[in-house]
Amino acid sequence: MNSETMTVVLWLLGAYLIGGIPFGFLIGKMRGVDVRTVGSKNIGATNVFRTVGKKWGFLALFCDMMKGFLPTMLCKSCANGPWWLPLAVGVTCAVGHMLTPYMKFKGGKGVATGAGMLFGLIPALMGVTFLVFVIAFAATNYISLGSCCAATFVGVAVWFPFLDCVGTANLPQCILVTLIAAYIVFKHRSNIGRLLKGTENKIYIFKKPAA
Repeated sequence: MNSETMTVVLWLLGAYLIGGIPFGFLIGKMRGVDVRTVGSKNIGATNVFRTVGKKWGFLALFCDMMKGFLPTMLCKSCANGPWWLPLAVGVTCAVGHMLTPYMKFKGGKGVATGAGMLFGLIPALMGVTFLVFVIAFAATNYISLGSCCAATFVGVAVWFPFLDCVGTANLPQCILVTLIAAYIVFKHRSNIGRLLKGTENKIYIFKKPAA
């Protein structure tokens, strides 16, 4: 195995193991809650937000984003490997979150980790995508709808070079970003079903309105 191949293997293995850290589950356990048994039974930040508390949900969201952002940025800044390695590292972080090796390959939906990875790769476009999420969420109080809107937006917008202000657009990146976005929407299929039925739970950042 030559040095470049070894570099790729080590980066991808590290990215998978870091991406697989189940922060939502760990935060829940610290608060005496097994998030796999309550709410949506998902280990992601949204379920932590609903079942453990707002500040813990925000902490889980931040940690899940950072485990996608930091390895991608670190690889982009200092890895001595092929040009596509930062993209592969970011994707592997997201896969680690969705198929975590620490929990029998059952994980979250990958929204926060995927967003963190994309912030590392295409920060300008992701800034706009974040605004899409905030607007959709603020208008409806559905995190799932905001996530699906943001994923759909970035999956389409990445193909328009004028939105990529850092000049990193290329065909493999566009294809992979679109596939990740599509998979995130697919992972929300149960939420979409509940949205259509009107049974999806709303999340209120501030005070829940009186009934």
